Amino acid sequence: MKLKRFALAFAGAGLLAATVASVPAAASGQTDPKHPFAKNVTPNTIKAAGDPCISDVMSPTGAGMSQETLAMPGRHIEAFQDTPFKFVGTRADTTWYGAVNNAGTQIYYYGLLLQGGSLYRHVTYARDSGDSVSWAPTFKKVGTGWTSFKAIATSNYSVAAPRHAYLYGLNTNGSLYRYQIVGTGFRALGPLAGFRGFKTLTVISETATYDTLLMTTNAGALWTAHIPVAAGAKPVMKLIRSSGWGAYESLVVQGCGTRGGSLVVGVDHDTQSGYQFAMSKANGTATAITSYGKIPAVFTGVSDVSVTTHYDQLVGE
Repeated sequence: MKLKRFALAFAGAGLLAATVASVPAAASGQTDPKHPFAKNVTPNTIKAAGDPCISDVMSPTGAGMSQETLAMPGRHIEAFQDTPFKFVGTRADTTWYGAVNNAGTQIYYYGLLLQGGSLYRHVTYARDSGDSVSWAPTFKKVGTGWTSFKAIATSNYSVAAPRHAYLYGLNTNGSLYRYQIVGTGFRALGPLAGFRGFKTLTVISETATYDTLLMTTNAGALWTAHIPVAAGAKPVMKLIRSSGWGAYESLVVQGCGTRGGSLVVGVDHDTQSGYQFAMSKANGTATAITSYGKIPAVFTGVSDVSVTTHYDQLVGE
């Protein structure tokens, strides 16, 4: 099977356009819709040893375009890039979650982005034309006052109760802010101090009781931040590597394998280069990391993020 078909599998067959909500039903505590969309794509997280995992990276640009890249690790990384499509100029983005409308007729992706000092939600419809996926994005402004935030990420625990969805924002004042996503709204949960010198972040675990962020510092260190869901609980920080990660402005994580491993892409925006790594279940400096090297593709985004589904959870710690 050509690598390209992994992307096309998301789009299904013969789906018709329909109106959907800007977030899936589970965000408001309802039952997840059951649909072949979730079954047709074999998640990296259930692949047995020896089966290849795939990194699926979306790269929105500051100039209002976006492009998807798929990369399969190996002695020589195999990569495929879809045709760039019109999006909107961004400076920071979160994970693209794929879902399906309640009627089961339209697959779409949703996420958050920063444009200047404003926060937007996008809903991007996916349509299968047979040889490629066409993307049709829509946008809605949902907040202001985000000028001082340099990176954002979202968690999405939706497979069991109690469910949660959070927006994390890394601020230039050295704090990490967390917001509970409730339907189409956001509830501020206050700042978490101690993140001065951190550069970027993404989610590597999401469970009923905690989220874990994977983060880099300006000095090149790689950390995990284990953040309990319970109000007032403090993050537990663990150093994974003390150096070697300073070049990456974006981290993109997909789960890989049945033991909680992760496939990580680090993107260097200065050179528009992506590098692929396999990581064991995160456990501080005992975490095993395998480098597969440079992905043979050009990454033009200003904030590269994971393309996944609303039905898959990250368990990387």
